[in-house]
Amino acid sequence: PGRPIVGVRSGGSLGVAISRDSFSENDFLRFSERLKDNLAALEALLARPDFGEGAQSLGAELEMSLVDAAGRALLINDQVVAAAGDPQLELELDRFNVECNTRPVALEGTPFGALRRELLHHVDAVERSASRFGAHPVLIGIVPTLTADDLQAESMTDAPRYRALANGLRRARGRPFRISIDGLDPLELHSDDVTFEGANTSFQIHLRVAPGQFVDLYNAIQLVTAPALAAAANSPTLLGHRLWDETRIALFKQSVDDRGPSERGLVFPRVGFGTGWLRSGPFPLFEESVRLHQPLLPVVDEQNPLECMARGEIPRLRELRLHHGTVWRWNRAIYDPEGGGHLRVEMRAFPSGPTVEDMLANAAFVIGAATTLAHTARTWTTQLPFDVAQVNFYRAAQHGLDAELRWPHAAGTTEATAQDVASQLLPLARTGLEELGVDTAEADHYLAIFAARVRSGRTGARWQRQRLGQLDVVVDRPQALAQMLGEYAALSREGRPVSDWRW
Repeated sequence: PGRPIVGVRSGGSLGVAISRDSFSENDFLRFSERLKDNLAALEALLARPDFGEGAQSLGAELEMSLVDAAGRALLINDQVVAAAGDPQLELELDRFNVECNTRPVALEGTPFGALRRELLHHVDAVERSASRFGAHPVLIGIVPTLTADDLQAESMTDAPRYRALANGLRRARGRPFRISIDGLDPLELHSDDVTFEGANTSFQIHLRVAPGQFVDLYNAIQLVTAPALAAAANSPTLLGHRLWDETRIALFKQSVDDRGPSERGLVFPRVGFGTGWLRSGPFPLFEESVRLHQPLLPVVDEQNPLECMARGEIPRLRELRLHHGTVWRWNRAIYDPEGGGHLRVEMRAFPSGPTVEDMLANAAFVIGAATTLAHTARTWTTQLPFDVAQVNFYRAAQHGLDAELRWPHAAGTTEATAQDVASQLLPLARTGLEELGVDTAEADHYLAIFAARVRSGRTGARWQRQRLGQLDVVVDRPQALAQMLGEYAALSREGRPVSDWRW
């Protein structure tokens, strides 16, 4: 139970090492043709009755921000990662971000305990390494002390894949990125670079799913994400402005939006909740990425996927994985060629922090509740229009546990707060984890953490907002943000769930 599954990593959704940051029109044409071959190969793979079968597994990616003793972002991720000597650590988009990728573990038994040990190991490695440079990692959705100067072009990590991604988005958009987020202190700004996206740090959950179970479980994860996100919210500020409970959702969507003003409402955004309930298998999720979004990184692999299939081998599908990795659905399908090939659902909506215990409690809740709800998905996907589920998601991001959600109920829908919906789903989450074979004590432990947060209403976002309000009356806003972050970081390092933190 909780054993590592050797040879498979959770992360790496781009899937390809990129050594160039500029491309010709011919590169884009060749890449688009190869994408068609990738889709044909994937469709044939999915038609195989034994493809992707195997025990479910769980993995994660955790992003951390590097700050100094005063709470200011430090642009030293390359130095910290090099000094750490941890092969599971990677550079992220902005130079104050690092990411760790866990090894997936079997879902049966004690998966959350196994992930906890590995995550703490990586966080400790970053802590030790960062301390050599006067820094420490903080687990938080958006560092509240960030300023616009921290998010300029020079803040981007100097790596070909990030330069290429920035060039691709600028090429597609052709104008500065506009960010407009409502809240107590509404924010309006323009940016020429994608570095504002790097202000977001997340905890991404990877769940291996057999193709035959994919449709119902994916839809159930989509449904449950709203109340789970409401309870997980941990990003209430940006540039000193008090905005959404989970401002990351709005910031990420807008900071890499490659649509022009005339295309909004006509073209699907590159970051989004989806286009509808899944009906006929996982293939449409990959096909949509190709059909709806132009390529950004046209790197063509030497392997021809159709020739690979003809030899009876499992193709890498690097072009499809690379392109699909630049279409950021909040719940994204992942194809991985490792271990004979398999599919995963990557849950991307949840923020980093406040503690490892809190993040694993979020994972336990959403996986358990979705597993139970998947059994009735064919019913409630006809009761609840997909557009309503999408509205639920954005309401949860904006208002947290106070969000009013429309929820499937009996023969129709009902309206309730996210707090009430989450409370009602807790027994279903417990049933789902039991069905998956998760150890009883482990399931009870993590669902109790989630339940305490829901019951008390004390999320990371609410703690930050409450403490900031107390400090605002005695010091100016920048000082209040810095002091709040210092207290937050100290409590986070103690490891007690946020529901136990004092206001």
